[in-house]
Amino acid sequence: MTPTPFFRRSGRRWNTLVCSILFCCACAVPAQAERLKELVSIQGVRDNPLIGYGLMVGLDGSGDQTTQTPFTTQTLTNMLSQLGISVAAGTTMQLKNVAAVMVTATLPSFARPGQTIDVTVSSLGTSKSLRGGTLLMTPLKGADNMVYAIAQGNMVVGGAGASANGSKVQINQLNSGRIPAGAIVERAVASALTDDANVMLELNESDFGTAEAVVEAIDRAMGDGTATALDARVIRLIAPGGPRARVSFLARIENIDVIPALASAKVVINARTGSVVMNQAVRIQDCAVAHGSLSVVITTKTEVSQPNAFSGGTTVASPTSQISVNQAGGALQVVRKGASLADVVKGLNSLGANPQDLVSILQALKAAGALRAELEII
Repeated sequence: MTPTPFFRRSGRRWNTLVCSILFCCACAVPAQAERLKELVSIQGVRDNPLIGYGLMVGLDGSGDQTTQTPFTTQTLTNMLSQLGISVAAGTTMQLKNVAAVMVTATLPSFARPGQTIDVTVSSLGTSKSLRGGTLLMTPLKGADNMVYAIAQGNMVVGGAGASANGSKVQINQLNSGRIPAGAIVERAVASALTDDANVMLELNESDFGTAEAVVEAIDRAMGDGTATALDARVIRLIAPGGPRARVSFLARIENIDVIPALASAKVVINARTGSVVMNQAVRIQDCAVAHGSLSVVITTKTEVSQPNAFSGGTTVASPTSQISVNQAGGALQVVRKGASLADVVKGLNSLGANPQDLVSILQALKAAGALRAELEII
């Protein structure tokens, strides 16, 4: 008896074998190593937000309407009084080239007085455009109400617009922009890197497996006992004393390659846009899904009833509406379990659902226990 060639056997057995081989190959692929500086941050070394209130002048007639934004005229009056110019009480100022703005910036770690930082300027009142404006000297304060920087300069707006006879066209946003190097740092934030023997590292995401991998990689490169994991996020390092030695030590630490633990399966759903994003750890079990969509269409037409000549009647417009309800078929579809993200996507696409319907389907799959992932709605 001539044996049947292996590739001519049952298609199901052949497909099962191929899927098993692909799954084993996928599992055999090692995780990609990442530099430690991509996974952790140094505790206490952080940026600080700054905020300020100021005036933007030199606008081309697109400033605030003073009748609707009285704080603009109040601010201008206070500023003029500080410059030695007094404005009589009750004076009505018709300002078209001035706008009240909020100024925000980020003070980076280790910033020193005299350095410059970028600032973002946004309209606070009824200004139509800040294009071509100049920001007057504005103090920027931190959460402790202390002034850390002074902002001033000409703003760059990445937009354009024009209007005439009731028509208007606009590209991008005209009510906000940036001033590159528009603020000068006046006060430094105390550094967290003191002469203490311990330096704390914080993982960007809490994970016991990644914390253990980081400790092993640091000890392997710097010597046993250098790193100790305090919990799933914080890792304590025994660092040398002295600024030069400590900087050199942290520079070597940041460039150590670490293989992080596999991320937990997660599906992120944006409820506002209907976007669905899932990572490679998402898995799905065998299940049956039936999903149908219901659409209601309302069409309204206006019919005009014209009276006969010399009848003395009036023309009447009567709207007529037609309502139709359409329901798509919701046949039961079998979704096979997937061993990879591609299988999961293929199974969900077989349902023929749009992104908005897919959100409901994923929630139902999670409730039924067929979706092996955490749902996060943002």
